Amino acid sequence: MADDADLKTLPLDALHRRLGARMEGFAGYAMPINYEGTIAEHPWTREHAGLFDVSHMGQLLVEGDGAADWLESLAPGDFLGLQPHRVRYSLLLADNGGILDDLMVTNTGKSFYLVVNGATKHADIAHMLARKPAGISLHHMEDHALLALQGPAAVTVMSRFDLVPESADQPAFADLKFMAGARWLWNGVKLGITRSGYTGEDGYEISVPNSHAEALAEALLAHAEVKPIGLGARDSLRLEAGLPLYGHDLDPDTTPVEADLSFAISKRRKAEGGFPGAARILDQLFNGAARKRVGLSVEGRMPARKGATVWAGSEQVGVLTSGGFAPSLNVPIAMAYVATDHSADGTALE
Repeated sequence: MADDADLKTLPLDALHRRLGARMEGFAGYAMPINYEGTIAEHPWTREHAGLFDVSHMGQLLVEGDGAADWLESLAPGDFLGLQPHRVRYSLLLADNGGILDDLMVTNTGKSFYLVVNGATKHADIAHMLARKPAGISLHHMEDHALLALQGPAAVTVMSRFDLVPESADQPAFADLKFMAGARWLWNGVKLGITRSGYTGEDGYEISVPNSHAEALAEALLAHAEVKPIGLGARDSLRLEAGLPLYGHDLDPDTTPVEADLSFAISKRRKAEGGFPGAARILDQLFNGAARKRVGLSVEGRMPARKGATVWAGSEQVGVLTSGGFAPSLNVPIAMAYVATDHSADGTALE
């Protein structure tokens, strides 16, 4: 934790404090860790709808002729084939194929909208700018907050809002599919909304100008199905869903194949290559990697934590990268990287 004086504040900082949030430092920001407590907030999100402030994340806008080609030189996704108003999960790769960040990419029809991790956003921007060709612009949307409404009631809540489509060629809000997004006007305010999230639940991520973020958050919280949820439950929710967290389960020493994220390498890119570290990654994809990210169900009640070593008899075969208690399962769970020959489902490890 950084000293409070060194932490940046989110656009909703005052609202979090009015709601009684316990604030701590994360990614350089004072962030709400919980309100009622993770054990209460986690199941509320699974059963109703939770509102998360993820404004620490980086929102980037890429514009210009050749933007899709440029993104394909940085990441293994098929962005030339990404249809307007569709969203794709991808990975920013180092030259050796290691993962610099994971991110979401939306084709807005006119540009590409990227959401990157808060702790890595400035390094991501520097990496991208160093490789940016003439004619491409990269804009950091620091004037926008990002809210995530997650849970089975999210669709019901959002359907009550009067959202006016920005353009005639976008899907109606009621028809917005998972991993799709567009822009709508709400009370004259332009919102960028994608049907996506990082909790394992249905829901939305909403980009809103900082000056209107509190009004939108309060409008969402006015619905009985919605409660504010902190980072503690966001972490336990993503861990239950098997979703990796950058800086814990992903890092520059790890490839997409080792991370069990091969789905993020689009079919055409597997055939053509052309992304950073393609030779190494494709060799692992077709011939196997020495290690693999797996999920662990932990016996007993004591959670295993990051850094714990994993053993098969007298042989160390891996290390934990994330661990905690799973409220939905009422047991501890964890993620680890283990030797591939010990990664099959049902393998007993210590």
